[in-house]
Amino acid sequence: MRRILFFIFIFSFFLVGEGKGEAELKSDIIKGDINNGVELFKKNCTACHSIDLEKKMIGPALHGVTEKRNRKWLQQWIKDNKSLRESGDKEALAIYKEYENVEMNSFPQLSEKQIDDILYFIKNPDLIKKKENETHEVNHDEIDDSEKEEKKFLVKLIIFCFSILSLILIWILYKIQILVKLINEGERKASAFSRRNFIINFLYEKILGNNKNKWYLFSCFTGFFLLLGLYEIWSSLMKIDVNKGYKPEQPIHFSHKIHSEINKIDCQYCHSSAKYGKVSGIPSVNVCMNCHITISEYNGDYLEKEKSREEYNQEIQKIYQAVGWDPETRKYSKKTYPVKWIRVHNMPDFVYFDHSQHIITGEKTIKKFKKVNLVCNACHGEVQKMDTVEMFNDFTMEWCISCHRNVEIDNNNQYYKKYFPNEKKDKITVDMVGGTECAKCHY
Repeated sequence: MRRILFFIFIFSFFLVGEGKGEAELKSDIIKGDINNGVELFKKNCTACHSIDLEKKMIGPALHGVTEKRNRKWLQQWIKDNKSLRESGDKEALAIYKEYENVEMNSFPQLSEKQIDDILYFIKNPDLIKKKENETHEVNHDEIDDSEKEEKKFLVKLIIFCFSILSLILIWILYKIQILVKLINEGERKASAFSRRNFIINFLYEKILGNNKNKWYLFSCFTGFFLLLGLYEIWSSLMKIDVNKGYKPEQPIHFSHKIHSEINKIDCQYCHSSAKYGKVSGIPSVNVCMNCHITISEYNGDYLEKEKSREEYNQEIQKIYQAVGWDPETRKYSKKTYPVKWIRVHNMPDFVYFDHSQHIITGEKTIKKFKKVNLVCNACHGEVQKMDTVEMFNDFTMEWCISCHRNVEIDNNNQYYKKYFPNEKKDKITVDMVGGTECAKCHY
């Protein structure tokens, strides 16, 4: 009986020990949603850690950290590294000392599952790269197909144009042949008058003759084309310095689509003076460095047509050169190279335009009239969808005045409440309160 009990005890001991080992092993396995992990990493970690996981930044490179340390320790470190250090954990104290006693941010708001998602991304970064490559291959195939369709259309258009041109040339040659025959068959007069007035003489003898009605019709026809020509000349003169569609190549390529639409950066984060100043202002490169001090490479899914990630990365390096930033040593040098931006929207010197007046005072009514969600879009178009900014509107005086004649004032604005308290008109437009006076813009 003793022997039987002894064997049962030994078997139970190994069985329980094995069960505990399996439980501990399972608890140390990192599993999660890699896509959610990438998003959480971008929001919480990229301020100090490189997203490619292999570069050392403010914090250490995180590549292979899931192999060096177990899941439980990483969960505690990310959640509250201060408590872990205070508990006397040697690894936590060593890291704290290595980084000159600079404390890492704690993330108590992250759940255990969310931290697992981040750790799963750190453990398997190749899965993300594989997905990106697959999507880019699909995108490139779509681009190639669209390019082929465009080329086919252009070829058809060129053939059609040449066909029409050939028909016109044949018709002209045929008419010339008839005219030559008529001239050769008629009487030839070599008088001085006919030589000096060949066109009139030709019209009189060969085409119009002595018929007054024909001459009247010809005069009206000529006068019409003369007026049409004068109108076209006037229109072309009025288009001088109207640069709608102007889209210069900037010294540093900046895609508003990537920054504003995809990454949701507000317009006024960069153009901070637009709301309270006369001009919107061009942001200094220091504003760019608020983000790009930690973003040295482009890892987004969107790529412009005929552009690669390498080209985007080169543009980021231009920013570093402009401010004298060394991403390897993570220090600024004293050598700076100001960026020579090319201005797109440039008012003449005799025109004064106040951004703040339109953005603060007229925001609601402008958005309503132009049917836009963002007041900036009313004049500049959907800049958030532009890769290269272009002049979206004419920006002529006529264009401004037509807007002032149609946009209503905001009756709830304190200024209008004070100066127009007794106005009972249903619709008060800007031109009714001096919006078309010359001195409003030319003072």
